[in-house]
Amino acid sequence: MPHENGVAFRLWAPHADAVSIVGSFNDWEPTAMPMKQEEAGNWYLDVAEAKIGDEYRYLLTCGDKEVSRMDPRAREVTNSVGNSVVHNPVFDWGDDNYQLPPWNELVIYEMHLGTFHRSEEDTSGTFADAIRRLDHLVQLGVNVVQLMPLCEFAGDVSWGYNPAQIFAVESTYGGPRGFKRFVKAAHQRGIGVIQDVVYNHFGPSDLDIWQFDLWEQNGMGGIYFYNDWRSKTPWGDTRPDYGRGEVRQFIYDNARMWIDDYHVDGLRYDMTLYMRSVDGSDELPDGWNLAQWINQDIQRDCPGTLLIAEDLQSNDYITKHASEGGAHFSSQWDAEFVHPVRDVASQPDDAGRDLNKLIRAITFRYNINSFERVIYTESHDEVANGKSRLPSEIAPDAPTDGYARHRSTLAAGVMMTSPGIPMLFQGQEFLQDGWFQDTDPLDWDRKEEFPGVVSLYRDLVHHRLNRHGVTKGLTGQDVVVYHRNDQNKLLAYHRWLDHGLGDDVIVVLNFSHQTIENYTVGFPSGGTWKLRFNSAASVYNATFVSSTVAELDADDRPYDGMTHSGTLSISPYSLLIYSQDPES
Repeated sequence: MPHENGVAFRLWAPHADAVSIVGSFNDWEPTAMPMKQEEAGNWYLDVAEAKIGDEYRYLLTCGDKEVSRMDPRAREVTNSVGNSVVHNPVFDWGDDNYQLPPWNELVIYEMHLGTFHRSEEDTSGTFADAIRRLDHLVQLGVNVVQLMPLCEFAGDVSWGYNPAQIFAVESTYGGPRGFKRFVKAAHQRGIGVIQDVVYNHFGPSDLDIWQFDLWEQNGMGGIYFYNDWRSKTPWGDTRPDYGRGEVRQFIYDNARMWIDDYHVDGLRYDMTLYMRSVDGSDELPDGWNLAQWINQDIQRDCPGTLLIAEDLQSNDYITKHASEGGAHFSSQWDAEFVHPVRDVASQPDDAGRDLNKLIRAITFRYNINSFERVIYTESHDEVANGKSRLPSEIAPDAPTDGYARHRSTLAAGVMMTSPGIPMLFQGQEFLQDGWFQDTDPLDWDRKEEFPGVVSLYRDLVHHRLNRHGVTKGLTGQDVVVYHRNDQNKLLAYHRWLDHGLGDDVIVVLNFSHQTIENYTVGFPSGGTWKLRFNSAASVYNATFVSSTVAELDADDRPYDGMTHSGTLSISPYSLLIYSQDPES
């Protein structure tokens, strides 16, 4: 805790017999600065000689043993096995007062900082590198980036889900000041930032808090961890003790730090199933009510903050209000969308495409709010761990050819036209193939190689956000799938916010390899309906291009339960969006 006359230090180590501070301010002398014992296992010392930028560690005497530890709450470290650094929290945020748009006007872009953009091929990406590519996201139209975990992890290369020091920003990426500069730069461009946090486990490697003051039971992790059967996770016996007050406060303060100190606009909690249960069946009420406590306080103090759970169990209570027994998250990653849509898109034969799966994916919602779900066709999990980018899943030997390109972008079109908060994974917009690896940077040359695909994603994003003022219905809660043709693998659905000109939207999907000509579907009103988007348009470098109806007049013959009907044509594996001009 830096102040005008030095730096104050406080440490929780209830089983230590003595604690000293060693650092660059006392030549690392073991006995020069003993700390004073306080209540509840805390130790304290105010050091006049210490200043911003000094390195330090704690030296704990525990019985006849002595151990050197990093500060568990250090905001800055030299590396995951190095020293803690006295961090200067002051930062010039300027006039930064960014607020997220409403949830129905969000498009998220998931980013792994180490691979998103690298200025040098053999180094990890940094915050400064990523800032140089933010204008690409502006042009694409996305308005939120979701960053995979940034807290200090073991080594220099990682997905980030192995947190070693949860209060310190990864030094390889540029540390805490680098992150603040990134958030400020994103906000200046109208882009919000969501931070991925990992509270279902810590470590498991380079974990300095393991048996921190040498107390443990059953050979487990000591004061920060469960020391019984509740410790078990898919990542070792590393689950924090959600029932212990000091550990709860540790996690609570960390969540608040990202919001309060770094100005992030939301948090995405990694795999909450392992916060609220041991193995998906043995429940942990302490983990559930910890999430409730954090989420309620953040939403009370910072209205509009987006709190996302990765739970993937289709559990309504994740996004219910805490007063109803819910975990009080804003939204959750939706397994009910990603898995069926990828399945339908990657089937080798049209006969295997199950429209029931597709319809359920389009219409599913949690509770009464469609925006309580984040929908996607690619994420870091879905394009690794034995799975690939969707074009490579569709055609492993030819991921950029017509079939893979059309079906993967058709799946993205379903995402952008279904109710929910859509999310892209980095590089999806220029047909990145293969699978995600933290050692393999994005190939930005593909942006120039596939400009049509980039334009397709840009136009989808712009229509989803009603940037042209003619697709307002895509920001709405509601959808009705009103036309279905199992033989031709064709669906039509109706989207709206308030109804009316420029609001009602009709989406038509063709999930078959056949061109469908002069095909009649229902329309909700008469008048002229204009084709706003055709994923098979030649401007997108489409392979299967056939005749389309750019403008049609819906006549008053009822059809599909609608009051009017119209005739259109649609290319193989493509999506059409129709709407009407608003009144001038």
